[in-house]
Amino acid sequence: MFEGHDPYLVALSVAIASLGGYTGFALAARIRNTPGVSNRVMLAGAAAFLAVGIWTMHFVGMLAAPLPRDTVYLVLPTIISFLICALVVGISLFFVSIGEPTLKRLASSAVLLGVGIASMHYVGIHGLAGPFGIAHDWTMVLLSVLVAIVTAYGGLRAFLAQQDGVRLIVSSIAFGVAVSGMHYTAMLGMHFEPLTASGHQHLGGSLAASQQVLSIVVAVLCFVIAAGFLLSLVPDRRQAAADPVAPSVSSDPIPQATLSPRPTPAPLGGLGQPQRAPVPRLPVEGADGTHFIDTANVRSVRADAHYTRVHDGTRERMCPWSISEAEAQLDPSLFLRVHRSHIVAIPHVALVRKEGDGAVLELDGPSPHRVPVSRAKIAEVKARLGLANRRHA
Repeated sequence: MFEGHDPYLVALSVAIASLGGYTGFALAARIRNTPGVSNRVMLAGAAAFLAVGIWTMHFVGMLAAPLPRDTVYLVLPTIISFLICALVVGISLFFVSIGEPTLKRLASSAVLLGVGIASMHYVGIHGLAGPFGIAHDWTMVLLSVLVAIVTAYGGLRAFLAQQDGVRLIVSSIAFGVAVSGMHYTAMLGMHFEPLTASGHQHLGGSLAASQQVLSIVVAVLCFVIAAGFLLSLVPDRRQAAADPVAPSVSSDPIPQATLSPRPTPAPLGGLGQPQRAPVPRLPVEGADGTHFIDTANVRSVRADAHYTRVHDGTRERMCPWSISEAEAQLDPSLFLRVHRSHIVAIPHVALVRKEGDGAVLELDGPSPHRVPVSRAKIAEVKARLGLANRRHA
């Protein structure tokens, strides 16, 4: 069954799955990096592109297969296969995005997503209609389900890792190859068996579409995925202009006044009241209660509605404090608010680069992550990193 596949369409199916994966993962990453945007909208967009990428890959793969003549696609099973895919992807992403992403929660979501992807495939396969029956090698069926679960686990880990740049590209390519591997593993164990004309008659009254109609639908979805991929590459300028009340700072040499230590923030209790001493630990919420992590391990703090997300170099965890309270509680000699929604630990900054009108900082740790810097904070960030007089050196 596998030998007669069109190699160009096989390659296209892998590319489509990879583009859908990149777009979905990029949207998932922006849930963490883009303030002021509904997480539900981003999550729905990520799930939609991943589902469309998986489903479109499946049917590009079907167009690549040497199907019997006069094969048509039953419309109802084909639509159901997409709904299954969209539903399980959405549920899985939602399940791992709430609460603490424990190994048990991640594994459960991966099993749900993997079984859902396999179900989408086999429902879509049995949407084929013609003078034939379809038989499966059950060893290959089980192997394809296993591949789907492993694929789902890797995809969800990529969703949680807040990856970008080269790592995001590599993860997306691996995702595309893995999803395609599940499809072609299943196809390898599928065989057509001729039926008599009487055995084919019961399909005559069902709504069906020809391969030409399916080709048009798949082409449109390929265009949607490609458009979404290109849009995901456009820099988000809102991050650079997210602080509307701050004055504009040019890229000219920084005035000497900015080289002085960061001013002590206003006391929390009001003018004339003593400033609160920096706290040594931050509270974070876990599945079994509230934990505390040392501020020395904190890389960044990100606003999330009325709460914050604390990154310890490995992962993000929810903190019950607001971004303003976190700024007031943390040591100002070590932490700097670089954006209205982001605080960073200056000693953990490993990379800084200009991006659009603002800048981006990369924080070190087992899982390095990046934080946007508003245009108004660039000068202060450079001063704190010892870069203010670089042009005069």
